[in-house]
Amino acid sequence: MNMHSLILRTAGHFLLPLLLLFSVFLLLRGHDEPGGGFIGGLVAAAAIVLYLFSMDTESARKVLRVDPRDVLGAGMVLAVLSTIPGVFLGQPFFTAQWWEFTAPIFGDIKLSTVLIFDIGVYLVVIGSVLTIMLNLAEAED
Repeated sequence: MNMHSLILRTAGHFLLPLLLLFSVFLLLRGHDEPGGGFIGGLVAAAAIVLYLFSMDTESARKVLRVDPRDVLGAGMVLAVLSTIPGVFLGQPFFTAQWWEFTAPIFGDIKLSTVLIFDIGVYLVVIGSVLTIMLNLAEAED
């Protein structure tokens, strides 16, 4: 039986999608202004932890849909892969690379290794925080 309050459950359901959307905004905003992968990942992890507190561990794992350790690993792979393109172009390791594409619907799109690295950091933060929090919640049960 779930002993959590109605207000907490309602807030958890309502705030989860809003906080996740805000975390993506922070991730994408981070190149030119404050924000980025770390703070975006913290906000996303906090959203799922709020849902964990409002519901239970199993519900939080269903929202996440994958094991948080897999999210952490995928983030590490992305972060490492983002450092390599500069080496193939004869530049120092970790040199940022920028590519521009023209899409018929979106217009000009700029993609960079900086964004790929930030997405990797975003996933590492989500994976590490949720691994810790879910393990602590399961140990308490």
